[in-house]
Amino acid sequence: MKYMLLIYNNAAAFEEMTDDERQAIFDQVDVLMKELQESGEWVGGEGLADAARAKTVKVRDGGTIVTDGPYLEAKEHLAGYLTVDVASEERAVDIAARWPDACRWAMEVRAVIGGG
Repeated sequence: MKYMLLIYNNAAAFEEMTDDERQAIFDQVDVLMKELQESGEWVGGEGLADAARAKTVKVRDGGTIVTDGPYLEAKEHLAGYLTVDVASEERAVDIAARWPDACRWAMEVRAVIGGG
């Protein structure tokens, strides 16, 4: 079953970290990514540009409204995602729990519709 793991973090808090703290996060991600690639569970994923560069698009009364930034005002924003193809939801949750952002901010696990 395919699951999308949504990575949430706080860009300002991340920038306040020391270089060593940030490198420790990247090192944890590298270890987990290698494991997922070797196990064949990795499907894909990407980091996202700063939420401040996002555009929110709404269509109302036949008109398109485009605003800068994310829809919700929040300190934590969607920072990236990965898609995994795993045997169970429990395995997807296990992977999310090991992702370094989970112990600082949050990870969301969602089944992919038709992700068979």
